[in-house]
Amino acid sequence: MILTPIKPEAMPGVLAVFDAGLAAFPFARRVFQRIAATAAFCPGFSADLHVGRRKAVALAEAMGIAVRDEDPAVAYSWDGHVIRTRSETSVVFHEIAHWQVAPAERRALPDFGLGAGPETGFIDDANRAACVDFPVKEREENLASLLGILWEAEYDEPAILAFAEQNWLELPERANTHQHFVEHLEMLKARGLIDADGRPVRALRGE
Repeated sequence: MILTPIKPEAMPGVLAVFDAGLAAFPFARRVFQRIAATAAFCPGFSADLHVGRRKAVALAEAMGIAVRDEDPAVAYSWDGHVIRTRSETSVVFHEIAHWQVAPAERRALPDFGLGAGPETGFIDDANRAACVDFPVKEREENLASLLGILWEAEYDEPAILAFAEQNWLELPERANTHQHFVEHLEMLKARGLIDADGRPVRALRGE
């Protein structure tokens, strides 16, 4: 959930401030500019958030991830076996990213052993299956968020909307905001989940 909503008319200025703050980080800046360029797919920073779902489902299938055309609210977003895909496009890409980021032993757990996601219906069960501490959960949520956004950008979806919604632009003038983006981008790179150009790859986490 977005912490501070950004009005559409303010978005160009916010993006410019964030971009300027990445001047010392050319790799991260190039990746951000690719995300920002997806504004072309959401004129006025508004878009149908479901229309690209088939792209995300096709990616999951190509990666060998089982899917089910069902609302996550009837069970889990990820039940240890399938992604339930009747969600917004960005949510399906996000679940694919979680599958890539999670270690093998937690791919067999509901919601990857992180506790219930916002779309999951079996909240208590998912929370009982949680087996990580808060720092691990926070790190994986951030990595899956950013990787999912990069998948959206790769598939010509309005990734900039998820980038804002998932709070990567919160306080864009603050150095810590830029550092947060840079650090998680480098973690994705170190784990082999993005290539040298910052594009997502069909791989699982490196240890």
